[in-house]
Amino acid sequence: MRSTHHSGRLVSGTGLIVAGMVATLVAMIFPIWSYADRSGTGVATLNASTVSTRYGPLSALDRDFITKVRLAGLWELPAGQQAQTKGTTEAVRTAGNHLIEGHTYLDARVRNVAARIGLPLPNQPSDQQKAWLETLSAAQGEEYDREFANILRLAHGKVFSVVAQVRATTRNSLVRDLADDANTTVLDHIRVLEATGLVDYDAIAREAASASAPPITNSPAPPVPLNDPGSPIPVTPSPTAPSPTPSSAGYSLPPAAQGPREGDG
Repeated sequence: MRSTHHSGRLVSGTGLIVAGMVATLVAMIFPIWSYADRSGTGVATLNASTVSTRYGPLSALDRDFITKVRLAGLWELPAGQQAQTKGTTEAVRTAGNHLIEGHTYLDARVRNVAARIGLPLPNQPSDQQKAWLETLSAAQGEEYDREFANILRLAHGKVFSVVAQVRATTRNSLVRDLADDANTTVLDHIRVLEATGLVDYDAIAREAASASAPPITNSPAPPVPLNDPGSPIPVTPSPTAPSPTPSSAGYSLPPAAQGPREGDG
């Protein structure tokens, strides 16, 4: 009886040891499994939406960004040209000139990038961008100046954070270079719009606090080989600024004109 009891304790002790070893092994394996690329995770989604190109992986966010740069030019070029005739202050007209120069340059850049990776580009602004242009077309005088400064400043603020995200995460060299150029251009436009003295920062802060963060666009399909990618240009009006130089921020602009400030007589 004593031998049987002693044997039972040995078996029980051995079972505890084995159970402990199994638990330790599971604990060691779990972190590896936790961070592996599993179906349904963010990493799996990234990989599923990414395609290979000779310039590096191209993600859905990269394609959204390229499309967004194109869309920006399709409405900001006409807005900048309109400001040349409807703006009542030198500061507004200068800001319009920066829009023309900057987006003429960026549009040439984005068309080149899209052609090299075979990504189709839109030829019409989005519905929201068309609505902004309609608002500007209906405004006159000082009202136009305020609408121009605030609509464009709000739009550029939204794009600015997206450019930073793309620049920080992209693995594609073409997208990385385009993000650098877009960052320089968007920051320049933000500065000249603010220099009008008409930007309502409280309204922009309220908009940013209340707005959700939807995708920039409906994610375009992965690129496909194109025999003739073409060279799409903004529909109307056609850019009138000189052709851009190929270097980053290769356009030359006058300094930002200062608009009226609070408290000025």
